[in-house]
Amino acid sequence: MVRAQTSHPLDPLSTAEISVAVATVRAAGETPEVRDGMRFFEVALVEPDKNVVALADAYFFPPFQPSLLPKTKGGPVIPSKLPPRRARLVVYNKKSNETSIWIVQLSEVHAATRGGHHRGKVIWSKVVPDVQPPMDAVEYAECEAVVKDFPLFREAMKRRGIEDMDLVMVDAWCAGYHSDADAPSRRLAKPLIFCRTESDCPMENGYARPVEGIHVLVDMQNMVVIEFEDRKLVPLPPADPLRNYTPGETRGGVDRSDVKPLQIIQPEGPSFRVNGHFVQWQKWNFRIGFTPREGLVIYSVAYIDGSRGRRPVAHRLSFVEMVVPYGDPNEPHYRKNAFDAGEDGLGKNAHSLKKGCDCLGYIKYFDAHLTNFNGGVETIENCVCLHEEDHGILWKHQDWRSGLAEVRRSRRLTVSFICTVANYEYGFFWHFYQDGKIEAEVKLTGVLSLGALQPGETRKYGTTIAPGLYAPVHQHFFVARMDMAVDCKPGEGFNQVVEVNVKIKEPGKNNVHNNAFYAEEELLRSELQAMRDCNTLSARHWIVRNTRNVNRTGQLTGYKLVPGSNCLPLAGSEAKFLRRAAFLKHNLWVTPYAREEMYPGGEFPNQNPRVGEGLATWVKQNRSLEEADIVLWYVFGITHIPRLEDWPVMPVERIGFMLMPHGFFNCSPAVDVPPSAGDVEVKDNVIAVKPIQNGLIAKL
Repeated sequence: MVRAQTSHPLDPLSTAEISVAVATVRAAGETPEVRDGMRFFEVALVEPDKNVVALADAYFFPPFQPSLLPKTKGGPVIPSKLPPRRARLVVYNKKSNETSIWIVQLSEVHAATRGGHHRGKVIWSKVVPDVQPPMDAVEYAECEAVVKDFPLFREAMKRRGIEDMDLVMVDAWCAGYHSDADAPSRRLAKPLIFCRTESDCPMENGYARPVEGIHVLVDMQNMVVIEFEDRKLVPLPPADPLRNYTPGETRGGVDRSDVKPLQIIQPEGPSFRVNGHFVQWQKWNFRIGFTPREGLVIYSVAYIDGSRGRRPVAHRLSFVEMVVPYGDPNEPHYRKNAFDAGEDGLGKNAHSLKKGCDCLGYIKYFDAHLTNFNGGVETIENCVCLHEEDHGILWKHQDWRSGLAEVRRSRRLTVSFICTVANYEYGFFWHFYQDGKIEAEVKLTGVLSLGALQPGETRKYGTTIAPGLYAPVHQHFFVARMDMAVDCKPGEGFNQVVEVNVKIKEPGKNNVHNNAFYAEEELLRSELQAMRDCNTLSARHWIVRNTRNVNRTGQLTGYKLVPGSNCLPLAGSEAKFLRRAAFLKHNLWVTPYAREEMYPGGEFPNQNPRVGEGLATWVKQNRSLEEADIVLWYVFGITHIPRLEDWPVMPVERIGFMLMPHGFFNCSPAVDVPPSAGDVEVKDNVIAVKPIQNGLIAKL
């Protein structure tokens, strides 16, 4: 059998494919002016139909799983090759201020162009009116240079005692949409200004000195300042001696000296296996992907369940949007409402872990390949981290009669990446457990975005953390999009969602002891019915069930979404940012799968004037969910009231949720996890336990 390509249909685009896609689109430009004005914001894989993925996994790529295809009379018809891969490009023309989308087929040779032969073919393109694409790092740098070179800005900084422009930091925030003045007919940025105190200290925390009272509006298309006003002279906060976070003496402090080394070693190697982007571990298997907007994507999640074989759980898992609204109504904080995925790109801002690894143990890294602003290819080395972690006790029981005890330690497989968006860092993690659970976790850290105070001033919308310096209250919201496939082969639509609430039985003859409560289920039959919020008082959760598959007790098999801590927006219902973020109004949304429905605020939230675009509009169709190819949209967030202990760096805060098997297995899949071997040594009245589990040695 001849393979169409060496890349799996879900593998991220290679550097060669990105280059071909860019060259193909550039060559298709009608005039030299059009070609020269092209700027490339996103080049990503066009994910194929689910039946193509099933065909690839069944017959073209190991471990070869023919069971993924439906049974047919006479056996399946197997093509000799797979369809060619495609790339989708978001292109901005800097000269015409137009945004366009292009689809390029990557495996066909087309006619010679000014750039030579390209193994690509434009099969579809269109100009998208009234939108602005995300901002790019190149634009941020150009914006900073333009503002710092603007004469009126220099005069305003001089009034604040700053003449050295090397000390000044200009963070180009997207304008958002607050009125017609922010319409996408112009590409706008409203920068925030900060100022360091030492020009020879590159690691100084410049966010410790916000510059307030200066209004700047930048035309990002032509890269010129179009509005400037020095509205209010707010003194720069004095240099806080506690502002820096570099090691030891470099910040004027002393590091702890009593932290002993902790070594995580696996002398026999890891328990996972990786073939390209295909991962196998402890009965789990899945594929790893990466996009400029979402960052890490997990595909084709399945569990190998003994004689029942490969059992799908989800087709695609990712974080598709995040919003950070601030709660201070004063300038400039009221307009700090960042859409960090849609306005910046989580993948584009991801770290190379070569610069400081955040994982321990035996690590498998995956590089990420992205286009830059001018169409070149850049590689983020060691971008995605895959490793195992010891996670405490998996289960334990001691029989008090016999005195015998059984205990198993938990091992989990973690896939993660970390990105920086201005002052904040976000770590996105998917954890796979031996008992069939999948945990989604976001870790928030970095540096607070601060405001300056007048002498003697305080504000109730934040926390004063140093003289003249305060941190506004704000919220962080994340949206996980989960294309579920519980016991469904690719393309099957045999899932439904039920909501579970705990009910208290009223007193009476059936509850004479007044202790009764029970779980009540309700089928979410349509999209409008499935707009739901968390309720900790009723232990509310949701189960995705297969409508045609049962366990040994006759119950439908399922996976349940268990919320962690959560919140809803605290802004009023007429808040301007909610025009673009209507999806934040509920914690759960459920839709039937539609391939074009990917981003809950629409594809282009930057300066978007349209109200409720995206998820809030899609669900108005009120499509049936009783038996469908189900997509869960889970919105979870945290309200951050800053503490003094969040300065100068914010220790990690964690939020997330769990996907847990619910009647999916006939018993606990954790029962066959082997016991740990080890020894216990008592020395100087201290017990040192050295467990050895599958080659993992940890000194505790």
